[in-house]
Amino acid sequence: MRRKFVIACILSLLGVCISMAVRPQPTPSSPPEEDKVVLLHADKLYFNDRVNALAQFLVGNVAFRHGDVLMYCDSALFYESSNSFDAYGNVKMRQGDTLSLTGDVLFYNGYEQLARVRHNVVLKHRESTLYTDSLDYDRLYDLGYFFEGGRLVDQDNELTSDWGEYSPSTREAIFNYNVKLVNPAPPAEPKTTLLSDTLHYNTGTAIAHIVGPSNIEHGESHVYSELGYYHTNEKVAYLLNRSILTENGKRLVGDSLVWLADEKVGKAFGDAIYTDAVNKNMFTGNYGYYDNAIGYAEAYDSARLVDYSQPDTLYAHADTFKLFTYNIETDSMYRVLHAYFHVRAFRQDVQGVCDSLVYSTLDSCMTMYRDPILWQEGQQLLGEEIKAFFNDSTIDSVQVLRQALSVERLDSVHYNQVSGKEMHSYFRNGEVYKTTSVGNVYVNYYPFDDDSLMIGMNHIETTLLHLNLKDRKVDRIWMPAAQGTMYPVPLVPPSVLYLENFAWFDYIRPQHKDDIFEWRPKNAGTELKESVQRQAPTQKLSDVKRKKTSIKEEDNEHVQ
Repeated sequence: MRRKFVIACILSLLGVCISMAVRPQPTPSSPPEEDKVVLLHADKLYFNDRVNALAQFLVGNVAFRHGDVLMYCDSALFYESSNSFDAYGNVKMRQGDTLSLTGDVLFYNGYEQLARVRHNVVLKHRESTLYTDSLDYDRLYDLGYFFEGGRLVDQDNELTSDWGEYSPSTREAIFNYNVKLVNPAPPAEPKTTLLSDTLHYNTGTAIAHIVGPSNIEHGESHVYSELGYYHTNEKVAYLLNRSILTENGKRLVGDSLVWLADEKVGKAFGDAIYTDAVNKNMFTGNYGYYDNAIGYAEAYDSARLVDYSQPDTLYAHADTFKLFTYNIETDSMYRVLHAYFHVRAFRQDVQGVCDSLVYSTLDSCMTMYRDPILWQEGQQLLGEEIKAFFNDSTIDSVQVLRQALSVERLDSVHYNQVSGKEMHSYFRNGEVYKTTSVGNVYVNYYPFDDDSLMIGMNHIETTLLHLNLKDRKVDRIWMPAAQGTMYPVPLVPPSVLYLENFAWFDYIRPQHKDDIFEWRPKNAGTELKESVQRQAPTQKLSDVKRKKTSIKEEDNEHVQ
């Protein structure tokens, strides 16, 4: 009895399951009236159950409406139950007054609001036109994307890529794989070409957003960047992540760059490096600028100049460097470098400090201003102004003007010293072989015997001195009538041991290439005395008129 009850229960449950399985499933509820795809017109409508029982066959001037979108074609299969259709021949979709989409075939799903257009696809939005062979346009997200190659053309640019998407609402386009931007768009001759693997572009602003490795060519200029913006209309780029700008052998790098393509101007911010491979020099600093059209460059904020045109590299620091080019693109071109303030320079064979300097390639002259000092091994030159002349970047002569002083260190106590109003030193193979001092010349000189023993000290006062050196030692001395005294070394009076303006500034001297950044002023009391330069008297126009009036009055008195 119990077994029969169990069997009956199982059969009843099985019957319920079978009845539920065979019960017809509910069909999807029809969309609201405003979401329906509406057939507006067709020259001919018919059904063919043997071909497609679910479709309405439409032929001739077919028109649909879905919301605010109108769609046209030559023929279509309309699936009213699924709110979709397949359109063929002269397909056109129009949304408002700004967007149109044409092609050969359209598959449209009203539920998903997805239009898939194939073959000879053209999407027009305002002044922009997108050409491709396959485009899916999602009306819900207002986004069209292509995946078999596309070309976007607007008023100024042409962009091509293998894959991309475009949003009419934001006017933003994203391009991937083999991206190429050409400005201006054909048929005009292109001036700018941008190659990238990923690029964002806004058709409203004509700004390209670089988000991957990219190269921009504009005339002789080339830019490499992985992040930044390029304004194609204004030809201005704002670049980040150590972007690189090169042009005619010049290279500018920085944490961020501003590039004005037409003006050939580059600005670098943060750890900027400007390199001139032609002239073999380099500027560094936290700000760098160059204008290639006029040959101008500048650097400041931890600025450094590196000249590697010679085997021995020169390193120099100043608050600001400015480089000017004159008579550019002519045979008489020359360049002038200005450096100010707190100038410090280091090279293995010579070092120097001053407040500011000017170097001109026209006469290969470097002029150092305000407390300049030059060192070469154990010799020091200083004065109010120093002019150094070079021959192929090798020092040829040095002229020290006003309060000139030359000091050669022999040991910690004894120094050869020469002072005068002016001093001229001449170099051969980087070594001094002749020095001339003019005006109020004072000399402290220590001669040595053949055994290199110090004989004594000559203290001399004269008006002119010619000093010839050989193997860095005094060979001959010539002077006119002079007053002098020879002191044995132990008997040199303390008052004569050093000249009145003697100073040894070894503590200021740059010791290595990185020491140029540490400015060390002179100790108090060792600065040069301010010299007063006499100037010719000047006349005011009122003085001239007054003088003429006085002469005229005197003449009238004589006539009377």
